[in-house]
Amino acid sequence: MINLTTSAIHEINRLQAQQSNRETIFRLGVKAGGCCQFYYTMAFDLPDNHRDEILVLGNMTVMINQDQINYVEGLTIDYSEDLMGGGFRFNNPQATNTCSCGNSFEI
Repeated sequence: MINLTTSAIHEINRLQAQQSNRETIFRLGVKAGGCCQFYYTMAFDLPDNHRDEILVLGNMTVMINQDQINYVEGLTIDYSEDLMGGGFRFNNPQATNTCSCGNSFEI
């Protein structure tokens, strides 16, 4: 299961409202690279019914490629504002190492 904080849901909804295609869904992904082994990706996209897992988390729909779901099991996504601006924060309990930016991780 993936967890989204209230502030993350609010920010994702705000960004989704700016999308020209209202049928897009929030996509969470993992790619190889970054400071560590993997990094997170986020986008708004149309689902691929053959490859995507669709999760309904409260009033939020999130899709993840089925091949990547194991990398984000237990992940909590938060959003916060600070003096340097706003940003999403990731807390992955499976991560054995993370980089200082918090977006890259090893399992």
